[in-house]
Amino acid sequence: MKFYQRFAFFLFGLLLGVIFLIYFLGAKAKARDVTFCYFPNCRVLKDIRSKPFHYSEKSSEVLAETWIDTIDIKNTLLYGDVDFGKSNIKEGGAKLYIIEGKTEKQIPITLEVLNYQSKVVLKNIIK
Repeated sequence: MKFYQRFAFFLFGLLLGVIFLIYFLGAKAKARDVTFCYFPNCRVLKDIRSKPFHYSEKSSEVLAETWIDTIDIKNTLLYGDVDFGKSNIKEGGAKLYIIEGKTEKQIPITLEVLNYQSKVVLKNIIK
């Protein structure tokens, strides 16, 4: 058998194997609600979303205003961008993260989030 024939069989088998893995491992990940976060932004946001979320008095006052809602905060924690230049600062027993996002009305917001070992506190909301 010539080289190009062996190479064609190899590529065909490799293609079948990759399709098999994607199909079965992808279905397993969806069934267990597993997400794969490899980038730092995704990992920080996933860590913040996985812990109990609390509001400080200052952030509760801002939430009482009509221009922002808790849905905007959840969307920012899902799709926002972490500013690592200003973040990862130790403040007490927590790390401060600055997360930038937008409201549903396209108003840019910045969240100051304190990430403790067992909980997350929204420190401030800046318009």
